[in-house]
Amino acid sequence: MSTRRPLRWIVLFLGAVLAGATLFAGLPTAAHADTEDLPYTVVVNVRTGGEPVVGAEITVTGGDFTGQGVTSDRGNVRIGVPDKDRAYTVELVQSSLPSGVQAPEGFDFTQEAEFGAGRTITKNFTLEAGQRATTSFLDQFLSRAVNGLNFGLMLALAAIGLSLVFGTTGLSNFAHGEMVTFGALAALLFSVGFDLPIWLAIPLAVAVSAGFGLGMDAGLWRPLRRKGLGTVQLMIVSIGLSLALRYVYQMFVGGGTAQLPGGAAATIPGLGPIRLTVTDVVSMIVSLVVIGAFAWWLMRTRIGRATRAVSDNPSLAAASGIDVDAVVRVVWVLAAALAGLSGVLWAYFRPGIKWDMGTSILLLIFAAVTLGGLGTAFGALIGSIIVGMLVEVSTLWIPSDMKYVGALAVLIVILLFRPQGILGRRERIG
Repeated sequence: MSTRRPLRWIVLFLGAVLAGATLFAGLPTAAHADTEDLPYTVVVNVRTGGEPVVGAEITVTGGDFTGQGVTSDRGNVRIGVPDKDRAYTVELVQSSLPSGVQAPEGFDFTQEAEFGAGRTITKNFTLEAGQRATTSFLDQFLSRAVNGLNFGLMLALAAIGLSLVFGTTGLSNFAHGEMVTFGALAALLFSVGFDLPIWLAIPLAVAVSAGFGLGMDAGLWRPLRRKGLGTVQLMIVSIGLSLALRYVYQMFVGGGTAQLPGGAAATIPGLGPIRLTVTDVVSMIVSLVVIGAFAWWLMRTRIGRATRAVSDNPSLAAASGIDVDAVVRVVWVLAAALAGLSGVLWAYFRPGIKWDMGTSILLLIFAAVTLGGLGTAFGALIGSIIVGMLVEVSTLWIPSDMKYVGALAVLIVILLFRPQGILGRRERIG
């Protein structure tokens, strides 16, 4: 016991260092002009044909004040102004328009801006109106189904880890959404903060997420398990941990939205009604490869079979000579790594990174795990794909703001007929 205790504190220290490095590195948020600290803001959007115009220069003048900014990859810029009691002139600098972007004849490159009761005013420059196109129901269904598959695969990465943690420890980890957010923030740190290429930043983010999971298990969950805390107490601790991590993220990265490099990829032509970018295709390929590798590990390796044994019956597995603590430690590392990768893919799918992005899909992750069968990794995969498809396809009939509610409603209906889930077993319920 004396040799294990120093090891536990060393692992906890390393986990804290990894988390601190991510949180205190001064992660960048959305691009702003140099006048962002002024109390009032003029937001300018520049679009052509329904698409954002990147790199256009905007000038705001009023009295003796002049502010400038350049539109981001989303076609907008925020320029701070000192007061709102004067009129401002907002100018789109014609010479700064990117090559191939032209304004129609007679286009007015200046607009007058006057503040009302609020602290922000928005001005839009539309160089060319987007063409209205009608799409058949079948085309819309195909497009949303493919997006749902992409979303479901991304969701499966997080759900598989959550399901394994529940199966081996009995813990419903409500902080799993913050583990998803951690992976996205780590990728932002390495890619934008440290200026590393994205193909290197993502594996590093997954590795840091795995270390974060190891540190949490060694410093928090394993000591609590050894104290004999029940599943309800552990669940309450996870809720508190979720709240703490969430607002620590907000404290250090702010409430804005940041973008990972490569998020504004062009749509692949020749796919008919299906709109997929290169990033979407890479995301689905990565998800499939990782899920396939995980399935091989779970079915073919010794530690994978031990994980299935512990998930099925921890007491019997311990009596058979399996080191349950070692298996649980591996599960936490894998769950955190998968959650981190899911966070990166979720940042591209949304798109953008926010302090509460993991919390926004936490209920869907739980729904996927419950639908597939509690504690079963393959059930979590099936449940995630079903939930992802339902979320996207349901927008054909219900408003997009209610699409998550529609997925949860279908979950309730399915559980009324099969309460143990698709791949769950009845003896696990109750």
